[in-house]
Amino acid sequence: MIDLSRDAVLVTGAEGFIGSHLVEALVARGGAVRAMVQYNSFGHRGWLDTLPEKTLKNVEIVPGDVRDRGSVYSAVRGCPVVLHLAALIAIPYSYVAPQSYVDTNVTGTLNVLEAARAFDVAKVVHTSTSEVYGTARRVPIDEEHPIQAQSPYAASKAAADHLALSFQKSFGTPVAVIRPFNTYGPRQSTRAVIPTIITQVARGAETIRLGAVHPTRDFSFVTDTAAGFIAVAECDATVGEVTNVGSNFEVSIGDTARMIGALMGRDLTIDCDDARLRPAASEVERLFADVSKAERLMSWRPAFGGRDGFRRGLERTIAWFSDPANLARYPQGYQV
Repeated sequence: MIDLSRDAVLVTGAEGFIGSHLVEALVARGGAVRAMVQYNSFGHRGWLDTLPEKTLKNVEIVPGDVRDRGSVYSAVRGCPVVLHLAALIAIPYSYVAPQSYVDTNVTGTLNVLEAARAFDVAKVVHTSTSEVYGTARRVPIDEEHPIQAQSPYAASKAAADHLALSFQKSFGTPVAVIRPFNTYGPRQSTRAVIPTIITQVARGAETIRLGAVHPTRDFSFVTDTAAGFIAVAECDATVGEVTNVGSNFEVSIGDTARMIGALMGRDLTIDCDDARLRPAASEVERLFADVSKAERLMSWRPAFGGRDGFRRGLERTIAWFSDPANLARYPQGYQV
């Protein structure tokens, strides 16, 4: 049985929002963590650069690129567990440069799977997304819900999911797929709706600019998502399975903005930002997770579930973004 307090683990995409929180959680458990970060000539390691030194001293940081087979093989070698998070995730940019999403999300995943097979790893956890479900045909959305990608991003992730599961069926590679719903929390990019609301309000705006406000989402606080990764990795029953991780609660974008406004002491007006609108047929209108499988297989439950949990998660997120040192990391204006 896998024990991440004992087994060495590779995290791809470790420099990102979820990845950096996952690295923190793994180090807190006492495990040996190798963090694969995308190489850049500046030596930046993304959000890992903001972690305490006492955390980073327990992390082996490996620059590379999941699109490069050699660097993936080098990173995987010696790690019996691989948590694969590296991906292009911004939906708006996938309309502009879809080939890059295939290269990173599909070919990158293939490289990870081939390396895992070559080195006979004990477990690969591949990261999916609730976006592959598209607009809900039924709610709450369980793992048997039809896959209906409505953006190039979602299509690339759906392809990667099927590829990952095919390796389990074809070669016996111990692959599990985690499907997080809309994760939020400290360090998230303002391409996502909750950080863009908070940063606008924190800078004094009373009229904020958003895209569509009627769609609903199931927002999952980032520490719950990180705990979900660990639970999927350590549970033998998740091999060959897709497991949702969410808050078991849905709320509209508009109501989310109003809740944030109330928590920050502002009565907000919302204007439409055309840059944030998806093509009409590409908008996912409703997402609402069924997390009963996660509860059944691995006894995972969201600590920030339901409306009360959402409020508590927003309070923590607002506190982090409202710190002037953190707010200064985010340039004003739209980010993809």
